Amino acid sequence: MDTQTLSAAHPGDGLRSRLRLPRFTCRQETLILIVSLWFTLACNGPFWHALFQARPLSSSGAWSLALGLGLSITALHALIPGLLGNRYTLKPLLALLLTLACCASFYMAKFGIYVDPDMLRNVLRTDPAEAKELLTWDLLPHLVLYLLLPLVLLQRVQLLPVTLGKGLLVRGGGLFLALVLGAGGLALNFQDLASLMRNNKEMRYLITPGNSLYSLGRVLGKDARAETGPKRVTGPDAALGAGWSQRKKPVLFVIVVGETARAANWGQHTGPDGAPRNSTPELGSRGDLIQFSDVTSCGTNTEVSVPCMFSPQGRRHYDEDAIRNSESLLHLLDRAGFKVVWRDNQAGCKGTCSGLEQERLHNAQLPGLCDGERCLDEILLEGAEQLAADAKGNLVLVLHQLGNHGPAYYKRYPERFRRFTPTCDTADLSQCSQEAIANSYDNALLYTDHFLARTQDFLKARAERYDTALIYLSDHGESLGENGLYLHGMPYAIAPREQTRVPMLMWLSPGYAKSFGLDTACLRQEAGKPASHDNLFHTVLGLLDVSTQARDPQLDISAPCHS
Repeated sequence: MDTQTLSAAHPGDGLRSRLRLPRFTCRQETLILIVSLWFTLACNGPFWHALFQARPLSSSGAWSLALGLGLSITALHALIPGLLGNRYTLKPLLALLLTLACCASFYMAKFGIYVDPDMLRNVLRTDPAEAKELLTWDLLPHLVLYLLLPLVLLQRVQLLPVTLGKGLLVRGGGLFLALVLGAGGLALNFQDLASLMRNNKEMRYLITPGNSLYSLGRVLGKDARAETGPKRVTGPDAALGAGWSQRKKPVLFVIVVGETARAANWGQHTGPDGAPRNSTPELGSRGDLIQFSDVTSCGTNTEVSVPCMFSPQGRRHYDEDAIRNSESLLHLLDRAGFKVVWRDNQAGCKGTCSGLEQERLHNAQLPGLCDGERCLDEILLEGAEQLAADAKGNLVLVLHQLGNHGPAYYKRYPERFRRFTPTCDTADLSQCSQEAIANSYDNALLYTDHFLARTQDFLKARAERYDTALIYLSDHGESLGENGLYLHGMPYAIAPREQTRVPMLMWLSPGYAKSFGLDTACLRQEAGKPASHDNLFHTVLGLLDVSTQARDPQLDISAPCHS
């Protein structure tokens, strides 16, 4: 039966035949080269943008540097499938690399992020609700152009068969050529490249998909090396200080771990319309709070900041392996005799409360506070009354907020807190003006202000039974479009102040201050000095009068204020 007869018998088959893309035949090495060039030219827009910002094309040697880097990037990405791929695995491997490159290039371009190990660890530990908020409609055309079309073309490629001996010879020659071209590209502008990388080290995390593969290897390597079994003991000598023998009441101490609150928008500040505004009116009206004016975070994401802020190492002696494999402040307090409970409305305690009592409330079902996917932060106070009533002695509550976690800022507050308008009522920030994004962000801060005021009221209501105290400290800040950056997670060395400057406040009940001999006027003076996440571990020990060699008095903000 000829083609005309077939078409007449099955008209749809003829249409499909005309629409079907032709098949292509090529060698494996040719396919590797084509895909590697695609990565270099189509998927590395953020890298080239950063390069040409650092070295404008009009400057001397810029074209030569770009050519050399282009050769090196192409060679790098040719080496990966060249080493791992064969006739049967090459196409699936390239499909995986295309997927990584497509997703990385989209989010790097949209939010200005860098795919370093910390960012990739965040990605791997993102919960479904958070991931859903990042899947916005503007991702669809990017997927069609940068992933679906290349995958369709890849599917139509038929690799030429080759004998084992000849295949090894050709592949070896191809890999050698890639090494030569890559090294040549680097050598072509070695001095310029060395200067560029010395001043812009983080640019390497913009080269995709190499950045994803490298960072994934670093994260998996660290996880594989992570120690199993009990964590190393922090403060084995921890015990209640001598002053406890004179105290008549137990302590109820609350630590609120804020989420994505930045200092630039906390309290009195200038709104995007140029008018003054206040994002913390309830707290601002209370004269008994101690507000810290200059506080720096340990990291720019939760995965780094939360373990770090509860560790004795802090940022000044930052060692990720040591922090993750050691007990935290909370374990030390537990050993000293405090009941410690972590209540969570986000993505967990990141190991800081392992083995201690935890309550995950982010997916609770409480009408008015929960929508089936997320809960508003006041869920953290639901049931806290019973915890306080049931406690037999000293109680430390850690409340981990959802706070201002982006990009869906509009979901972080109830409708009555929608005071700054217009708002960005979508997780796709590209659909909103910078003013609307900032308004939604500030509305979420208004709700945190309300939540903290309610937490303080909760503590005041228990003053007859407990000496009560509160510390609030955000884990990191947020970019709201400044310099084209959004969200957080920038490498710390180049992170803007918006991502590293965070709000912090403290409140002590009169009974607490008297019992522990604390001068609140002195604490207000100390709050005007620069502080950081490094101070939290040591300050909490000082405030709670816990005796241990792990406490560094120089980092204890309360140390000068004890009578």
